[in-house]
Amino acid sequence: MTSPAPPTQKSRPGWTLAIVSVALFMTALDNLVVGVALPSIRTDLGGSLESLEWTVNAYTLSFAVLLITGAALGDRFGRKRMFTLGLGLFTLSSAAAALAPTVDALIAARAVQGAGAAMVTPLTLTLLAAAFPGERRGLALGVWAGVSGLGVALGPFVGGAVVEGISWHWIFWLNVPTGLIAIPLAVRYLTESHGPEAKLDLPGLGLIAAGLFGITFGIVRGQPLGWTSATVLTSLVGGVLLLAAFLAWEHRTSAPMLPLRFFRSRGFSASSGVAFAMFFGVFGSIFLLSQFFQSAQGYSPFEAGLRTLPWTGMPMIVAPIAGMLSDRIGSRPLMATGLALQAGAITWLSQVASVDVAYGSLVVPFIMGGTGMALVFAPSANAILASVKPEEAGQASGANNAIRELGGVMGVAVLASVFSARGGYTSPQAFVDGMNAALPYGAAVLVLGALVALLVPGRDTAAPAPARPTPEEARVPVPA
Repeated sequence: MTSPAPPTQKSRPGWTLAIVSVALFMTALDNLVVGVALPSIRTDLGGSLESLEWTVNAYTLSFAVLLITGAALGDRFGRKRMFTLGLGLFTLSSAAAALAPTVDALIAARAVQGAGAAMVTPLTLTLLAAAFPGERRGLALGVWAGVSGLGVALGPFVGGAVVEGISWHWIFWLNVPTGLIAIPLAVRYLTESHGPEAKLDLPGLGLIAAGLFGITFGIVRGQPLGWTSATVLTSLVGGVLLLAAFLAWEHRTSAPMLPLRFFRSRGFSASSGVAFAMFFGVFGSIFLLSQFFQSAQGYSPFEAGLRTLPWTGMPMIVAPIAGMLSDRIGSRPLMATGLALQAGAITWLSQVASVDVAYGSLVVPFIMGGTGMALVFAPSANAILASVKPEEAGQASGANNAIRELGGVMGVAVLASVFSARGGYTSPQAFVDGMNAALPYGAAVLVLGALVALLVPGRDTAAPAPARPTPEEARVPVPA
């Protein structure tokens, strides 16, 4: 049962939406902003190519592994409290990254950044769901999804502009004043709430964190080390075994951090499958497409980021509309259509991309892909929230975020492996050959995701969370 807010507090939906949107934008931006800065970081700090890759991977690993943990800590110690602490941790680690004297120090700061983001991200959805009633939730989730899309859209663009105009340090410094403003606003205007369990599931936390680390680490290292290397196989097998142990523990414990009955809900399971498929297909593809303009056509980081905006910028426009529509027609048609659009866009791009392709030939599939993303973000969040009780939103959000991040990591790893086998960075033509061979794999996973989206319950069949009975109703016996 969700703890009631103190008598002096009241829900402030407008402030809640603004604060969680700012926090979500910061964490989404930092997921992609570092990629375009790697050459400048290497010039200033030195280090091998592998160590530079870890400035990206350290954030991804820490973020993906600790998402469920962040949601569980919010349920136990207070969602407002842990959101604010996570925001503070993210802000401090951003300053540490900007001041890092070595690549190793930068990697450590990025890992802490990922931990802070993992505390913030699932709680943005939980706090938002608590602040907005069901009939207004779709629009709020649409804005939330649009802001997330804005962070994704501006990541390469902002990174390129800042690196070229100032220095790579400022991609981290920008977080500091934003965090220093958002933290006191969160303390003043957010309403505190807790999850249904007062007891913290420490064995569950340890098993899920270690298991996700093993799987994510194995996927990240699979391409550079080889999928049959001892390190990768040990990491993957160990991660799977630890996750099996986690599921066994969650089945028997009286206070699970992730109730396995969630997966008996068709809405939760199908929406989680959609999230995995979309992040696998889209982020694996964007990983290559974002490099296409630099590696194959010779544009600068800023120019390349500018050219990806028709794709990555569409969620800013379409996501709020999709959120409102999901309240009217349900999530299923929007999610299936969105995934189909993304699959079509990526297939189209794999057929037309070449070293000398005109930019105008790419704009329509870019718009298709961005529109497809926007049609999935808010409706999938709405479907997840509709499949669980209100007080379980934190647990469900953490699990769904972890599943989708794992999909993104796997998508990048698998498509990068196909890219390396069929092409490479030796010449512009080699890059195009590798990219065009890899993109159809992302499109195929998106097609599977569209089919899974058809399993999401329709608006008329989705079971709303039962209302809490009054004391009088609780005393009335219910006939069998």
